[in-house]
Amino acid sequence: MDMTNREYNEYIKARQERSPLGTDVLRAFAVGGLICAAGEGLSAFYRSRGLDARDAGTAVAMTLVFLGALLTGLGIYDDAARFAGAGTLVPITGFANAMAAPALEFRREGLIPGTAVKIFTIAGPVIVYGIVSSVVYGLALVLFSLV
Repeated sequence: MDMTNREYNEYIKARQERSPLGTDVLRAFAVGGLICAAGEGLSAFYRSRGLDARDAGTAVAMTLVFLGALLTGLGIYDDAARFAGAGTLVPITGFANAMAAPALEFRREGLIPGTAVKIFTIAGPVIVYGIVSSVVYGLALVLFSLV
């Protein structure tokens, strides 16, 4: 079969199923909203137990990371991601999933060459750019406060 790129793209487009965009967006919004609402609920719970807003925020972050990693390990997070798509990419739980999933996938290769190396496959660039952007922000803050 000898096709040009344009002919191939038309061939694929003709046979490709249309994505139910409206349904996908609603599912993503609903699940992402539920995750965020759970975070707000946890924040209210921790504040009712005597934590100030800053400490409650830290406790919420720790809880959501733990729950994201736990649900990834149990295979529940992947099911939710198949249902909700981008709705499960809410930063803190999505990051926990991004850290735990490669570690679980490559654990058969051993502790060091599998889990320890692959755990940063997805999360590594996020960490690097997070650190770089925080340094740039810090330098800008210092420079502008001197003016």
